[in-house]
Amino acid sequence: MTPTFPLGSGHPSEPVVARLSALPGVQRVPSPKLTLFIRRAFLEPDLCAAVVERIDAVRRPSTIADRNGDANFRTSETGDLNRSDPVVVELEARITALTGLDPAHGEPIQGQRYAVGQEFKDHTDYFEPTGTDYDRYCGSSGNRTWTVMIYLNEPDAGGATRFKAISKIVPPETGKLLAWNNRRPNGSLNPATLHQGMKVRAGVKYVVTKWFRERPWPA
Repeated sequence: MTPTFPLGSGHPSEPVVARLSALPGVQRVPSPKLTLFIRRAFLEPDLCAAVVERIDAVRRPSTIADRNGDANFRTSETGDLNRSDPVVVELEARITALTGLDPAHGEPIQGQRYAVGQEFKDHTDYFEPTGTDYDRYCGSSGNRTWTVMIYLNEPDAGGATRFKAISKIVPPETGKLLAWNNRRPNGSLNPATLHQGMKVRAGVKYVVTKWFRERPWPA
C-alpha cells in the first residue's frame, strides 16, 4: 500500500520530496528557488485520450479567483471531471501512488483545453491571503500545497509551461507529469512558483491538474 502524507500547516513537505526524489524516472529540476519534479511518460496515450474525451464533454470558459482587469489573462476552457468515473478513479490512484499525497486533501481533478492563441498568463496556484476571495476559496480546506499537472497531448506548436523565476520552459509531451510544491521548505508561500501556460500557436493542448490542500477537501 502506498503511504500517504497529509500536508496541513503542521505537516512538512519533506516526505513527499524524499519519495519523489527516490523514484526511478522522476527528475528534480535543479533549483534552490522552488521544488519541481518532472516524470515523462507517466500516462500512456490511450489513457490520455480517454481523459481528453471527458474534458471535451464538460468544458466551459475558464475563470480566475481574483479579477485583475485583464480579460485575456486566462483564455482557456476548463472541465471538472467526475470522481466516480472509472477513468478518473484510475488517474487519481496513479497520482496518489506516485506522489504519496493524501487523496483526502485533493481537489477534484480539473481538465483544461487550450486552442490556438489561448493561454494562462503568469500566476501562482495558491490563493493570496490578501485576495478578496481568499475566505471563499480557502475557508474550509485551507490553501493549496502541491500541484500535479499532466499533459495529455502535444499541440503542433506552443503550449509550454514557463517558470519565470528559474527561466525553465517545459514543453508539452503526451503523458508528461509535473509536480511542484507551492511552498518553501519553511512552509511559507513560494512566489517563485509563478508560471505561465504559454500560448498555443498551432493545434490544441489538453492538460489535467490536481491540487492538494492543507486540510481535507469536503467529500
